[in-house]
Amino acid sequence: MSPPRFADRILQFFCSPDQLEEIQGDMHEEFAWQLRRVGERRARWRCWWDVLGFVLSFALKRRSTEYSTTHLTNPIMIRNYFKIAFRNLAKNKGFSAINIGGLAVGMAVAMLNGLWIWDELSFDTYHQNYDRIAQVMTKETEEGTTWTNNSMPYPLSTELKTTYRNEFVRIVNGSWISEYILSAGDNKIARKGQFLDEEAPDMLSLKMIYGSRAGLHDPNSILLSASTAEALFGKTDPTNRAMRLNNKIDVKVTGVYEDLPLNTQFNEIKFVSPFELWVNQNPWIKERALHDWSNHFLRIYAEIKPGDTFDAVSARIKDAELKNLANFKEQAARTPQAFLFPMSQWHLHKFKRGMPDPEPLRMVWMVGVIGGFVLLLACINFMNLSTARSEKRAKEVGIRKAVGSVRTQLINQFFSESFLVTTLALLVALVLVTLSLGWFNNLAAKQMTMPWRNPWFWAASLGFIVLTGLLAGSYPALYLSSFQPVKVLKGTFRVGRFASVPRKVLVVVQFTVSIALIISTIIVYRQVQYAKNRPVGYTREGLITMAMKSNDFDGKYEVLRAELKNTGAVAEISQSMGKMTEVVSGNGGFDWKGRDPRRGEDNFGTLAVSLNHGKTVGWQFVQGRDFSSKLASDSAGMVINESAARDMGLKNPVGETVRWTWSRTNKVLTYRILGVVRDMVMQSPYDPIQPAIFYLKGHNGGVSNINIKLNPAVSIRDALPKVEAVFKKIVPLVPFEYQFVDQEYALKFAAEERVGKLATFFAVLAIFISCLGLFGLASFVAEQRTKEIGIRKVLGASVTNLWRMLSKDFVVLVVIACLIAGPLAGYFMDQWLQKYTYRDDIAWWIFAVSGAGALVLTLLTVSYQAIKAALVNPVKSLKSE
Repeated sequence: MSPPRFADRILQFFCSPDQLEEIQGDMHEEFAWQLRRVGERRARWRCWWDVLGFVLSFALKRRSTEYSTTHLTNPIMIRNYFKIAFRNLAKNKGFSAINIGGLAVGMAVAMLNGLWIWDELSFDTYHQNYDRIAQVMTKETEEGTTWTNNSMPYPLSTELKTTYRNEFVRIVNGSWISEYILSAGDNKIARKGQFLDEEAPDMLSLKMIYGSRAGLHDPNSILLSASTAEALFGKTDPTNRAMRLNNKIDVKVTGVYEDLPLNTQFNEIKFVSPFELWVNQNPWIKERALHDWSNHFLRIYAEIKPGDTFDAVSARIKDAELKNLANFKEQAARTPQAFLFPMSQWHLHKFKRGMPDPEPLRMVWMVGVIGGFVLLLACINFMNLSTARSEKRAKEVGIRKAVGSVRTQLINQFFSESFLVTTLALLVALVLVTLSLGWFNNLAAKQMTMPWRNPWFWAASLGFIVLTGLLAGSYPALYLSSFQPVKVLKGTFRVGRFASVPRKVLVVVQFTVSIALIISTIIVYRQVQYAKNRPVGYTREGLITMAMKSNDFDGKYEVLRAELKNTGAVAEISQSMGKMTEVVSGNGGFDWKGRDPRRGEDNFGTLAVSLNHGKTVGWQFVQGRDFSSKLASDSAGMVINESAARDMGLKNPVGETVRWTWSRTNKVLTYRILGVVRDMVMQSPYDPIQPAIFYLKGHNGGVSNINIKLNPAVSIRDALPKVEAVFKKIVPLVPFEYQFVDQEYALKFAAEERVGKLATFFAVLAIFISCLGLFGLASFVAEQRTKEIGIRKVLGASVTNLWRMLSKDFVVLVVIACLIAGPLAGYFMDQWLQKYTYRDDIAWWIFAVSGAGALVLTLLTVSYQAIKAALVNPVKSLKSE
């Protein structure tokens, strides 16, 4: 299609029938003139440009009822606007680089920030029906304290599937996510997985690569993730291949599904096997759990019907467990209410002590606000430099008005320059984000990609260009276009004594935000370090832990212990229920002398350990002693922590008797307190220590982990191969996989450290952008006062005096920013610290260091331009006069 015909099609859309003939005639004459003037090939290119320019201008004015031949110049004028804009950018390369570079950095930060927030808010959207999937939980309140539980009794699942079957599309039972040994031939790996009902693949909308979602209908089947299947079978189709779980359960691969992304709660699940298989492999479930409402071991997932709501269904099922407890005397005092916890809230709406914890969501919005501020700083730079430079164009405006330019044309000129800069900045920002996304993913522990095909991404980018272009171009467009050409050309025009006030205000805003970010970053860092350095009550150094994932360990502990001790690389070894960094079991049913009978149900952490556990982990005794292998009576002894002693109200607990009624069998066991150890940080380092009881394995519980204290006299590099050799000798079918306890402990700070790193990243960029803008303004001021500096030098002013004069105004602005930023940051960070039971104080020196650092950076930034201007020979600056 030729340009004229293309124009005809466009004009038919915008024009009325009365205007169309006249406009088409003029437009075709213009095309014919261009063809005669420059030849067919070049004219064709220029015609396309003119067509697009004409359509743009006509669209803005299509409501006009009169047609003027001056409209034909609009395409040429629009092209001219951008040509002048390019020339101005090329003429002022330094300011252009600062403008485009600063804005590009701000936009890049906003994009990375937006990608991070979107990833957080879109958790679990990978599953097609995520907005109708929930986990069944219960909440109870006793003596003013509310708590929630996501571990359910099996009879509740049966009740939901029968009495309430019309409320749901699916009810899926599930085990807890645990690590298992997967073996196929000589390949053995350890992966986390879950046993789920056969409808789970459909509920989770797993994307199958091989096989089908119906694979779990076979009670001895397994579905593998793509990465797990490749690790075991290579890049071949493993369907119908045999393999083993934990070296004892034979299963058949019936399907391979696509690895779940990081932003789903099920991302760590690398295999799924039938729930029926798990029940068959654990006889205790059939023996005492299928009808026991007091045995909480199950996860229940539910999918509600389309059109129904979680609140409505929760209201209908809330008494599903409570009404069945009336038949159990020992449970009659409990008042659990069932409810549905939507999948859309799993990631950012946690529960803390039974109440919704807003902190994860607050963290997301806090990072979003910080990113928004960084973008605001970039926009302020853009506006400041644009308005500062525009004052130098007063004569240009005067001349253009004198030769006939109307105000609308001048406004269009300035806005076109503003849109050009923001468009170039966007292009640079896209390059920066593409190059830095891999690094940012590592920093934020994400798997984000650029949403090139997402229309919302491009709509937001276009919206930002329009908004920023309008904001930055509004001052020069509206203010400078109003100049009277007579005053400008006669030299009597002055921008006014208050023309720089808006720029000064914006500089104060910039540094207020930057200094506040620095203060907040330091406080977050100190809080994390404070929690890290908190006494943990045991020795982490050289302590490793291993999960006993297989029955291959049965009966081999003593042999392992002896062999490991003989290597000389191990100082001590023990077994425990769970790791040292977690409390995996909690129970009530305890009674002791002096206990208030009106007291509600107690809940203590109950952890089974082996002899020598205290020596292995470095228990710190406050009273009493450790377990002893020489005293048979210690098999009925227990060691408690300080929190348990306080909770029991025992000032001298050693020797006191504690009775423990085990709810599952009503059996009463009697223990004697042997000793009290210092509180150990085993759960969140920010929360109070849970009262805990340690007892020897074999009574009411087993052990699941091996703890090894390496010999400090042997280097870790030499010790680990010796330990591995022993394990391969004693339990050859189990992969040698271990974790250092200090690294496991460090994971407890991952969320806060990640936010701290993001805040540091944004704070550094905020300071960079602010200093970049300050550098540009200092350069402009120095250029503006060139003749004044020359006169002062002729009259005897020294370089120091001139440096002080040029730097003083900027230093005053930064001091004002410090005075504003300090109280603001102090208030908000104090509110943030209130959520921590153990928190650091906000020291005065944080504000002093932040303010001093900002002043030093300001002086360094401004001094270059100030000293450069002060060293210029006054002859050069005054000779034009």
